[in-house]
Amino acid sequence: MSFAITGKTAIVTGAANGVGLAIGRHFVKMGANVVFADMDEKTLCHEIGEDADKEENVRIFAGDLRKKLTIANLLSATIDAFERVDILVNASRQVMETDPLDPDDNSVDELLQQNAMTALRVSQAVARRMIKQADGETGHPIGSIVNLSSIAARRAHPDLLAYSVSSAASDQMTRSLAVALAPHGIRVNAVAFGSVMSASLKGSLKDHDDVREAIVESTPLQRIASPGEVSDAVQYLASDASAFVTGQIITVDGGRTLLDPAAVSAH
Repeated sequence: MSFAITGKTAIVTGAANGVGLAIGRHFVKMGANVVFADMDEKTLCHEIGEDADKEENVRIFAGDLRKKLTIANLLSATIDAFERVDILVNASRQVMETDPLDPDDNSVDELLQQNAMTALRVSQAVARRMIKQADGETGHPIGSIVNLSSIAARRAHPDLLAYSVSSAASDQMTRSLAVALAPHGIRVNAVAFGSVMSASLKGSLKDHDDVREAIVESTPLQRIASPGEVSDAVQYLASDASAFVTGQIITVDGGRTLLDPAAVSAH
């Protein structure tokens, strides 16, 4: 089977920065048609604007995907530009702290909406389009959906309660959609990652060597991942190389979830 995604059309949400931006750029490099979608229009235009003007296989779309009309407009813009959609990467994610003892803290509701429900609604719309465009075609699969998740789904940190809950919800949504869409030839998988050296993490770690050291110490491979290492995993799940893989949460964390946090702290 081939890892190639040349000529396929992908929608990548959360594509204005971080891992989403890295995935979108990697897909363009691999020859895919890519729609970079994000609600941060200014950053989207700054990062992708020049590429969109130069490359025939690049488009940008700005809008709040928590709104149903925006999802419909995103799909219409993709079809107008490239006539079909083969891959969806739900990379739009938000992190915020939670006060677990504050009954007025709405972070769980907000992150469930942003990190789980928005991805679900976009996936439903794209899946319907994939099924429609495959009408009369023979052979499987007809499309791939890849969700970005986090190892926080398997870790308990009180300050990140909402993020952990929304990540766990995303993982279970991935499994459930995989079963629901399998008869239609659509595969649904996820990539759960730990610390990735994105621009935002670089900024957070600036002048905080102790935090960097703590991350490295808790990672068996003794380093922080580059965004490209997540992009490669996503490409695998989007390509025919994973044609018999669905409902799986692939972990890209350098072995971090294999360690007992208490043991690391004691060490």
